[in-house]
Order: sequence, then C-alpha cells, then structure tokens
Amino acid sequence: MVDITARAKQLREVAYYPGCALEGSGNGYDVSTRAIAYELGLKLRDVKDWNCCGAMEVKNIDPKIQTYLSSRVLSQAVNENRNKVVMAPCNGCYHNLKKAEYDLAHDAKSREVVNTLSLKAGHATYEAGQAETIHALDWIKETIGEEGLRQRTKGKLAGLKIANYYGCMYVRPRHIFPEKDKGPGSESTSKPHFMDDLLAAAGAENVEFPLKTACCGGAHTLSDSDTSTKLVLNILQAAEASGAEVIATECPTCHTGLEMHQIRAEKRFGKKTSVRILYFTQLLGLALGIKPRKLGIHTNISHSLDFIHEKGLT
Repeated sequence: MVDITARAKQLREVAYYPGCALEGSGNGYDVSTRAIAYELGLKLRDVKDWNCCGAMEVKNIDPKIQTYLSSRVLSQAVNENRNKVVMAPCNGCYHNLKKAEYDLAHDAKSREVVNTLSLKAGHATYEAGQAETIHALDWIKETIGEEGLRQRTKGKLAGLKIANYYGCMYVRPRHIFPEKDKGPGSESTSKPHFMDDLLAAAGAENVEFPLKTACCGGAHTLSDSDTSTKLVLNILQAAEASGAEVIATECPTCHTGLEMHQIRAEKRFGKKTSVRILYFTQLLGLALGIKPRKLGIHTNISHSLDFIHEKGLT
C-alpha cells in the first residue's frame, strides 16, 4: 500500500513546467494554476532555464531530438531545481515528457542521442527514473483530494453543469502512462475521471459526455482549418446535447482550439453554439473564492464573465 500522507507531502512542492503555450495563448491556465496553488498552500518552483519540450514540429522532423529536448527539461528539474517530481499542466508537455521517459527506458538509440547532445550542451544527462512527471490533475487530486476540496469550496459550483474534456494526448498512447489503469484510485485511459472527481467535489454537476477524449484537431489547425473546425464543432454540439453549460479543459491547445473554432464554426458553417469554455483550474479557483481576473478569465476568448456573475461565482 502507498502511504497517501507521504505521497501528498511529496507533491506539495513540485518543479513546475509551464511550457510554451502557457506563456502565450494559454496564459489563463498558467495564471489560474499559480493562483490555486497559492490558495491551497502548494508550492510551484519553476524549472530553471526550461526549454520547449519539442512539441509537434520537432517530433515530426526527428523524434529523438524531441526526446532530448524533453529530457533536458527533466534534467534541469532534477539537477538544478533538485526536485524529483515535475508537474506539467499542458497535455502536450505532459505527453512529451512521459514519452521521453519511456523512450529512455526502452530504446538504446534514444539514450545514445540524449547523452551525446547533453554532453555537447554541457549539462547532466537525464536518466530514466530520476524524476516523475505528473499532470495538474494528478497534482490536485493527490495533494488536496476530493474531501479537501469539499471542505474548502463548500459546494460553490452547485448548479453548474459541466462537460469535462480531456483531449486525446492525456491518455494516448497508453503504454507511456504506466501509472494509469491500475484499478480503484488510479486514472483511466478509456474513461478518465480525475477532472470529473475534482469539479464534483466543488459542487458541479458533471454531465455524461461521450467525447471527453475525442481529438480537437489541434495539430491541423493551420494546415486544414476546416477539419479542425468540424472536429471541434462535434465536441461543442455533443456537450450542449448533454446539457452542459460549460466545457472544462485541462490542455491549452485544446482550450484555444475550442474557443477559436467555436467562433469559426459560426462564421464558416453557420453553426452557433453557446457553451462556455473554462480551464478546470479557473473553475476550481472560482469555487475557492478567487476573483475572475486573478484567474485570467478575462483573457479567455470565450466570454464567460457575465455567465459567471449570473451563476453567483464572482
């Protein structure tokens, strides 16, 4: 049995890897993550001199270069921050760091490339197992948990109907997430529930949403905008058909895609949807009594301030 108290204590201070998106279009995610960390008494220590994880562009050219870039982030966390746990809120960053960990543990060529480039760059080579990468959902779930949120939020999100959208990179491919699908208490790759659990603890009503891990087409936004818009429209319409007023997100690429293509779907295809899009950290922040502007809600494309006021969440 895992000592939950010891685990929660370990996670109260983590190396924080915001990644590129949270310093740009996903700034509301970064701001709200930092705000709830402060409110909950958790400590985020930014990974020193962090770099891009390699994202999609580098991965498509040379996947082993992407593995190196992600490994450098992990090396910085371990050797400069002196942290053994890295928290990455972005699904892309989380996925890439987990994939780098898997590749370094199972592929000799990846280890060779990472070691060569690390020596040239003049930093310690990261070795598989030196750090653990977790998502923001794991971080809140394992440090505060549902009961902790119930006590702190007093059901403030009661009456709010939410469709929880995890996106595809949070659970795929399954083999890079060995901690998932381990039965009660673990996250599921077929039907993830951590976001549902946390928001329900804050009083929200989670609707039955069949597209919670469907792809939003984020990787094709520039090359094939119509396809991305159609994929997003499916998600938006499914959420509304499920009775949701809000789609909760935990990925900056997905979040921005839903917001931008919601507008484009109306202009390009004449399909209007009114469901709001908010980061789960923004929703938890509201439940904790943090003001909307301190959660970066005013920077979202999806106009939610009037709705939030109507719901008595300001």
